[in-house]
Amino acid sequence: MSVRELQEDFLRLRFGLFLHFNMATYIDRGWATGYEDPKLFAPQKLDCNQWAKAAQAADMKYAVLTVKHTGGWCLWDSAHTEHDITQFVNYKKGKGDIVREYVNAFRKRGIKVGFYYCFPGNYAGTKYSNKIPQGKPDLHGLPPEATGDYSGFIKKQLKELLTNYAPITLMWIDQTGNKYTRHQWLEIKAYIKSLQPRCLVLANNAHDLKNSDIYSCEFPYDPKGMPPEGNIMPAEVCDKFTPHWFWNSKDDPENMKNAKQVVEMVKLCNQRKANYLLNVPPNRDGLIDDNCVKRLCEIGSILRALVKYGSVSMPNFNGVRGPTGRK
Repeated sequence: MSVRELQEDFLRLRFGLFLHFNMATYIDRGWATGYEDPKLFAPQKLDCNQWAKAAQAADMKYAVLTVKHTGGWCLWDSAHTEHDITQFVNYKKGKGDIVREYVNAFRKRGIKVGFYYCFPGNYAGTKYSNKIPQGKPDLHGLPPEATGDYSGFIKKQLKELLTNYAPITLMWIDQTGNKYTRHQWLEIKAYIKSLQPRCLVLANNAHDLKNSDIYSCEFPYDPKGMPPEGNIMPAEVCDKFTPHWFWNSKDDPENMKNAKQVVEMVKLCNQRKANYLLNVPPNRDGLIDDNCVKRLCEIGSILRALVKYGSVSMPNFNGVRGPTGRK
């Protein structure tokens, strides 16, 4: 199947669930450093089936889980580091595999699965409300074993994810333009495709079809904003349902998007050849909050009614151009 055909299939998914769930869930910050106490990670009721049911209720067709964020903590047992789920002794005594639970739960309901993986960067300091322990090196968002060979280490972990949990619809990569591995990005992207030719690779906030298979917009932080009216490239817009990407104790349910707002964004994105990926973060119990589930049900009811009566059209892929400008 060609990249164009894969892009066309992706556009048919229209609406997806972004799941930010990792160490940052437990520290009221968006960016972990990797020096957190792994015992903090203690989801007592984690249920990926609950996540999948909520996505299904909202009429979402795909999902993306943060399998490794800026703390470097991996939600699977990686052969290349101990900085992974085996250290989370308060979750199944370190014997769990949240990545496996996630893919099984969503596939069971016919929902396509994707992975978010964060590349290295400078995530410590005042800007991120993070402080590295005195005398400790900055891990730059990767496990300690990655030091000295970031791109090589990333490839090893991507191979685990793309072979042990295949098939994966979307590999969602953050921070591809970082100063540490940006010159290896196209090589890494090609490596992903060599492992899974039918997996699309998205580079966050990339606006061309050379660096990313999908035009990407992190709304509203992308300086270029939404894909423009008349956009002809396959695109995705990711957005937050609640004020923070990760669940945060300071979030107020009143600040959650209402159903009409979400439906209008789905419609706007689809009109601009874009899917809408909405982040709904699981809480510290490992569940999506009840008020969020209720709102997702409302959204799904509205969307299904609109599709039934022809108010939401499927994206038209005609005219999409490749990175050279040729059809």
